[in-house]
Amino acid sequence: MDYKTDILINLPHILYGGLGLFLAFQLYYLLFIYSRLARYKVRSFKETPAIIPVSVIICARNEQENLKNFLPVILQQDYANFEVIVVNDCSDDETKWVLQDFERKYTHLKIVEIKEHIKLKHSKKFALTMGIKAAQYDHLLLTDADCEPQSIHWLSEIAGAFTKGKEIILGYSPYFKTKGFLNKLIRFETAHTAMSYLSYALQRNTYMGVGRNLAYTKALFFKGKGFNAHMHIKSGDDDLFVNHNATRKNVNIAIHPDAHLYSLAKNTWKSYYKQKARHAGASIAYKKKHQYMLGTQLFTAIAFYLMLIVCLTSYPSMWYFALAAYLLRLLLQLIVFNPIYSKLAVKDLLLWLPILDLFFYFYICFNGIFNRSKKQKSWK
Repeated sequence: MDYKTDILINLPHILYGGLGLFLAFQLYYLLFIYSRLARYKVRSFKETPAIIPVSVIICARNEQENLKNFLPVILQQDYANFEVIVVNDCSDDETKWVLQDFERKYTHLKIVEIKEHIKLKHSKKFALTMGIKAAQYDHLLLTDADCEPQSIHWLSEIAGAFTKGKEIILGYSPYFKTKGFLNKLIRFETAHTAMSYLSYALQRNTYMGVGRNLAYTKALFFKGKGFNAHMHIKSGDDDLFVNHNATRKNVNIAIHPDAHLYSLAKNTWKSYYKQKARHAGASIAYKKKHQYMLGTQLFTAIAFYLMLIVCLTSYPSMWYFALAAYLLRLLLQLIVFNPIYSKLAVKDLLLWLPILDLFFYFYICFNGIFNRSKKQKSWK
């Protein structure tokens, strides 16, 4: 019997063995990584005794309607000492006049104007740096113009998480729930991303944060030379900054419901694709250990699904092994994700998990492959 014949005879065992290997990787992430967030007891920070002054920074480009709708909720936060800085980044709509109206009403609103120059095509990082330089306080809280705090205690929750030695606070920013599969996918992807970065933060291996609800100190920003290390990448003002400046001891998370900050999801597949394309470009600048860590998780999830298909099509008589592997992973997902989705306010997506999980991995994978090295043209 030659080796080719031997391989053919043992091919079913090889294929199903590969399926078992990828399943083992997936179970590892569920049981030893994501379970940290599942077990995490959410705490409130708004009663923290020390009230620190905070600068809230928002970069806005042509955001007149969003500012009208959402800026008042931020300006009216129940917090003793804070300022709100809005960087009007080359807007050509009515943003300037909307902000001036707010400025007359709210004395703690500060406006920074950036005017377009034909020779200066800058990214959001430049606008954000201008906002940080204009801030009078050391503790900075970043968000976007299309974001709405869940409560008037949002600022208290995030600022209160600056306990002793903490320089970076990771918040959570879900999207508003609307009708349609695209909205479900976006909310699922957002929750899955949050589940990952929050779980690793609890493991003291922080690799990213989301700029819609992120806080850090001005001292840390300037100590790390701002965005200089990745200024050539249009995106990454949030995740790359955290990736390069987080340590095992300087990060805290704030995910109490009052700390949630909701945002408007993209409403077309084209706009969502472009958004994810911008995000994909930043991952090439992550620390190598984090690239391998996240790459392994993504690869083994996709390989698990592909191996399921190969096993079922090549050896359908052994379907029960493939079904058992799939159901075991799905069952553990449901068990681990249930408390997490409650914390992240997306529990309605559990019923859609089998479809969304499959669609998510393949969509994100192919989007990343096609856009990972593509040059980004704008930050919006």
